[in-house]
Formats: sequence, C-alpha cells, structure tokens
Amino acid sequence: MIFVYQTFITILLIISPIIVFIRILNKKEDKKRFIEKFSIPSKKKIAGKLIWFHGASVGEMKSIIPIIKIYEKKKSISQILITSSTISSSRVFEKYKFKKTVHQFYPIDHIFFNKRFLSHWKPNLAIFIESEIWPSMYDEIYKSNIPLILLNARLTNKTFKNWIKIKFFSKLIFEKIKIAFPQNLETKNYLKRLNVKKINLIGNLKFAQDEDENQFKISNELKSKFIKKKIWIASSTHNKEEIFCAKTHLKLQKKINNLITIIIPRHIHRTNEIKKEIEKLKLKVALHSDKPKDLENTNIYIVDAFGETGKFHSIGASVFLGGSIIERGGQNPLEAARYGARILHGPNIDNFKDVYKLLKVLKVSKKIYKPDQLASSIIFKKNRKIGVKIKNIGEKILKKTIKELDNLIKNEFKKT
Repeated sequence: MIFVYQTFITILLIISPIIVFIRILNKKEDKKRFIEKFSIPSKKKIAGKLIWFHGASVGEMKSIIPIIKIYEKKKSISQILITSSTISSSRVFEKYKFKKTVHQFYPIDHIFFNKRFLSHWKPNLAIFIESEIWPSMYDEIYKSNIPLILLNARLTNKTFKNWIKIKFFSKLIFEKIKIAFPQNLETKNYLKRLNVKKINLIGNLKFAQDEDENQFKISNELKSKFIKKKIWIASSTHNKEEIFCAKTHLKLQKKINNLITIIIPRHIHRTNEIKKEIEKLKLKVALHSDKPKDLENTNIYIVDAFGETGKFHSIGASVFLGGSIIERGGQNPLEAARYGARILHGPNIDNFKDVYKLLKVLKVSKKIYKPDQLASSIIFKKNRKIGVKIKNIGEKILKKTIKELDNLIKNEFKKT
C-alpha cells in the first residue's frame, strides 16, 4: 500500500512545477522559499540536540508557541525546528524573535524528499500536531529510529471513517506513533481503533495562552480610531460568510450608531474580491493595510494582514467565528474567548465540538443561522471573568503537556 501511495505522489511530482507556479501566482506559495518543500533547506542545522515540531497552519503554530518559548530556554536543546505548510503560518512565526528556533516549509510526502529532509535535520524527536498524518514521512521517521509523538491529536468522525476504510494500511501508519496526546475523548477512542499503542489524554492545548500575548495587542494609535465606535468582529471568515456579516451590519446599523464591523478573512488573498462584493451593498470598506487616517465614514474594516487576529480580538466584545455557516467545521474560538468576548457561530462546528460544549456551559457562545439572528445576538461589553477561567484551564493543560514532553526528551537524550 505504501508503494501505491508513493506511486501516486510520484505522478503528482511530474506536474508539480505547474501546480507550484499557479500557487505562486495566487500568492499561496512563497516564491523564494517554495524550494523547501522539495527538501532544499534555507537554514543550517546546528550541532547538538534538535526537537522538531510540525503543524499544518496558523492554528497549530499558535498552539505550540507557549511550548517553544519554554524550550527556547532549555540548554539541553540546541535547536528547535518548526515546519508548516502555509504562508500564513510562516508569517505568524516571523512575529516571534526566537533565538534557536527556525521555520521551514514541510516537504512533499515522497520517500526521496523525506530521506533528504531527515538526513539534513537529524531530529532527536518528531512531534506532529493535531491531524498531521503523513504515511511516507511516518515510515521514514520510524526507520530512522526517531520517536514520533502526535501532540494535541484530533480526529473527526469523518476523518476516522476515511482511515478505517483502509484499515490494514492505516494501522501500519498509526502503529508507528510512539505516544499520542489526544485533545478529546472522541479522538482517544479513534486512535485506539487505529492501532496507536500508547495514548495519554491531557486536554486541548489550544486552551493554553501565549504568556507574551500582550506584545501583540492593538496599538494605541489604531485603538484610538475605534474608541468612539461600536465594533463587533467576524473572524476567520470564508467565502460567502463575509457577505453574511455585511448583511448583519446592515440590519444592526438601523439601531446602532457609529457601528463598524471588523472582518478578518481566513485567506487574505481574497481581500479585493471581498471588498468588491461588500461594496455592492453600498457599504464603505476600509483596508487595514491602507492604514486609514480616520474611520469616520467606514462601515466595514477588513484586516488584510497576517498575524493580526489577536490584536482585534482584544478589543471585540462579540466575535463571530467563520467556517461555521459554510460546511467547513468551524474555526478555533478560544483566542477570542480568552479576551472575554461573546462567541457567535453557525451550525457547522465539528472541528471544535468539545470546545464549544464548554463555552456553552459557560454561557458565552450562541449558535446562529441567519444575519438577523447574528445582529440580535451582538453585545458590546466583555465578560472578563470567563477569560480568566479559560486561561486557568489552559495553564493546567500546558503544565501537564510540558511534563510529559520533558520526560520523553530526557529519556531520548539519554540514549544518544
């Protein structure tokens, strides 16, 4: 089965130059660093012990930042490697001025590139985040005797059903995981059925908060522009959801003066398209990248920059989380909830079911279906106490995670 998988990847490689070229044109690929995906490194390996973390995109990147900050201070670790697959995640990484942590784009899952990648970086420990299951890389990691950890593991029912269809193949992959730390009970049960031998349920690492998040708070200059406005935020929105939120604005502005809707698209390359669609509703749009001097006549403010989400979550009392009106499974609501915001979402939240269950218990989230429901659910006052509760949960999960990883690192470093 691995042979069949590798044959399929090899066929894709034949047309990969065309795919890469199109992705560069669409600004989905870094025109200078895309070669990293072919295991041509742009950074040097430092002599000594190296810990490797891999997560798909922004959410996974943010979830491990608190861990990276702790391990940056550990003298036993010479270098930390973070890999991810998206430009947005690399831009988030750039905002942190790490000393011994480097970022590279994750290589194509082909035996040739995987061997080359591992030969260059020689990690002592490989830590994959959430749903990052790569058959060829897992196989090469196992053959290289590198302990493989699946951290904050997440498998949805849909994903599990896909893996179980190829049960024999999937078990050969999942048995290569030394230990998995699932973020919920559902994932724990799925991992057992997929042949993971050692599982330790700690909790969802996304509850953990970056201790230095204050450095990413909104500037006084920008905050002063919103100070006299009534604002609400639509975060991590996808196609069609921006119009949904613009229609909400139209309904809300009938009873709220000085209203501004802040939209933070999940994919900022869509900004011009979003702007044009919203302007058809006769709403005035301002772009964050234009650095407008004032927002006097602005209706919609689009945040078209990477890594700015936290800044705006810090000032919003109501946050609608995208990917939930369309069938995307929802986006992570915890960052906004940590700031004491009321969380509003559509019906499609399979990606964060456990998180939303807790938010519902805490009475800070609400499901909506239509723009008028969203408009009537928006409030303009934060609930700081809820933010503290979520932060405390995150601190406990982070401490347990570090303790487990410390033991794994200590045992592995003794061997080499």
